[in-house]
Amino acid sequence: MTVDKLSIANEMLAFDRKERDFYDSLTNEEKKKFSPFLMIRWGSSVQGSPELESYYLISANERLNRDFFEISTKEHKKLQWLLATTVSPGMGKQYHKWISLKKKESSESKSAKFLREMYPHFRDDEINLMLSINTKDDLKQLAKKYGWDDKRIKAEL
Repeated sequence: MTVDKLSIANEMLAFDRKERDFYDSLTNEEKKKFSPFLMIRWGSSVQGSPELESYYLISANERLNRDFFEISTKEHKKLQWLLATTVSPGMGKQYHKWISLKKKESSESKSAKFLREMYPHFRDDEINLMLSINTKDDLKQLAKKYGWDDKRIKAEL
């Protein structure tokens, strides 16, 4: 019987145990299938004390979510794995929960849609912050800076 190294249970066990050689133990085919995104989604959430849950979430956000995908996922999956092994506090196996992706609301304001177009890499909280600190006139000036004409600004902003 062969063990599926890429089962989420096996990956999270290696994640919790800080098995830095886990990625190297994968076959070339398994390395192609390995998903850093799924690892982050599963690895950032555990079921346990509020302190442990907070630790995993904050640790994953600080070490993985911020600029994680600036590192090419095709070329540097091993580096991403090594970064991921720094999340666990080394307390052994944990029960990891899946965090569902938020559904984007279709009733999003024109200003929010504009900011998403200008800054596609921004998260929802960053878009909301931009909306709270900028006036409609600020956004219109930004649109002009990016070459939007008055007709498009009126229609889309």
